Amino acid sequence: MPHAARPTVTLHDVAAAAGVSVATASRVLGGSARKVAPEYEARVLAAAAALRYTVDASARAMRRASDSIALVADDLTTPSMGMVVAAMEREARTAGAFVTVSSTMAASERQSETVRVLRSLRPRALVLTSSRYLDDERLAKELAAYEREGGRVVIVGHTDLAYDSINLDNHGAARSMGAFVAETGHRRVVILTGGREMRNMAERTDGFVAGLRAGGVAERDIRIVRCKVDRQGGFEAARALVAEGTAGAQAVLASNDAVAIGAMSAFREAGLSVPEDISVTGIDDIPLASDVTPRLTTVALPLAQSGVEAIRFALGDAQAPRRLILEGRMVVRDSTQARP
Repeated sequence: MPHAARPTVTLHDVAAAAGVSVATASRVLGGSARKVAPEYEARVLAAAAALRYTVDASARAMRRASDSIALVADDLTTPSMGMVVAAMEREARTAGAFVTVSSTMAASERQSETVRVLRSLRPRALVLTSSRYLDDERLAKELAAYEREGGRVVIVGHTDLAYDSINLDNHGAARSMGAFVAETGHRRVVILTGGREMRNMAERTDGFVAGLRAGGVAERDIRIVRCKVDRQGGFEAARALVAEGTAGAQAVLASNDAVAIGAMSAFREAGLSVPEDISVTGIDDIPLASDVTPRLTTVALPLAQSGVEAIRFALGDAQAPRRLILEGRMVVRDSTQARP
């Protein structure tokens, strides 16, 4: 018959048996350079032997690697997140640190569970990037516990939590695009965007509307269509517009470049010409935006810079939470043209 598994003995158990603090037990058993009084050292070693305590090698290795940074992201397959992660890794390597990456697909329970697991590995800092509202109570508790244990938390995206954060000016980027489309004579516009639960998409949608309205486009002539915020989502949404005769639209404002590229593909399949029949714009300025035909008019957001700044915040030291907002810039290419 197999033997029952031996109960796991923790450092807390050893410290309690020896009558010392966990910090003292850790210094003795972890090989710390800080000296411990001989009597305490003897008590800790005796307790460890009696309890048959063994050091967790993986956790000990992570404690030695104090410059590890854990990144928790929604979806690692998006082009924009790829740019952020690549910049983080380069900046961390330059600073002598390394980055580990986890994907949660924006599920709140997976976010809190991932942070809980990462806490046991003791990374120096934890960077969260999320397009959704970070208002889950369990996640907030895990982050607070991690910070109490000495870790640093950095959030890439909008947050009301009291941690360092780097955010992109999504509303401002979209407002500038909406204003540009209005100024170039477009008066009937469709906005392709994600659900309101996605904070960055909500900010971009509101920005589009604000820019269009300021430029003289009537509210009744602005149509908002929800779709998946990837290439396939843009393709399917645009194909549905084509089935309606493009709903009379003169321009399609996509909430990111991937959606815009999918929409252009659907219009091309239907025999429509961009921009002669309909103008299309995006946001982000991913590498593919300048390679597609026609080249995509978009707002370039400093995605790589946000990754660099996140690592700098993570490896830095500050007493109060810091807030950094990065702005985008218009990039006018071939997918738009002025209307009479």
